[in-house]
Amino acid sequence: MKRSAGPAVRPPVISVDTKKKEILGEFRRPGQAYTDGRLHVADHDFVTSEQRLVPYGVYDTLWNEGFFMLTRGADTSELACDAIGRWWQRLGWRYYEHADRILLLCDCGGSNGYRLHRFKEDLCALAQRLDRDIEVAHYPPGCSKYNPIEHRLFCHVTRAMQCVVLRTIEIARALIRRTTTAPGLYVAAEIARRTYAKGRKATAEFLNDPPITRNRFLPQLIYTAIARPAG
Repeated sequence: MKRSAGPAVRPPVISVDTKKKEILGEFRRPGQAYTDGRLHVADHDFVTSEQRLVPYGVYDTLWNEGFFMLTRGADTSELACDAIGRWWQRLGWRYYEHADRILLLCDCGGSNGYRLHRFKEDLCALAQRLDRDIEVAHYPPGCSKYNPIEHRLFCHVTRAMQCVVLRTIEIARALIRRTTTAPGLYVAAEIARRTYAKGRKATAEFLNDPPITRNRFLPQLIYTAIARPAG
């Protein structure tokens, strides 16, 4: 662990998103690097889902720490919530053990979109698992560039991975882990133990009575997944 600090009472503010999907295998990647001139890769990228790497990121805006969950297959809401849960188990609880809620900053589309009932249901299950309310604030359409994870984590990970042939998912994990900056960015990464598939729908029970409270000003974009619903 990079830092040692006592638990904080203030709630964590974490920024989440899916980084640009990468291709595993002998394929060309942009960038410049020193080689011995004997590196030969394919210039076309017709790939299968097994060769597509999905890196889901979580960024702690206070401690300048990032976490990635790496998997093959699809980018789903279940992956997003599993990544947040693993961030809490590996990093978050050390600093925010006494915090009673988590503030989540995310875009309005993708696997964590504000229209996805499945994401809200998985988020409620995660809130109950962590025993903490999770407040979600979606950036409006066209404002994803203001999401902190984009310019505080993703750009540096891209720099660390440039021009390296990602033959295996383990190579991608090693490159992500070595990412750092002068202010002291720390990045952890792990490979998911399962693959995620699309097609899951929200249950009728959740749709009839979701344990969610919505913000009065922006109910569609700001809401809270309740850890302990009344009754």
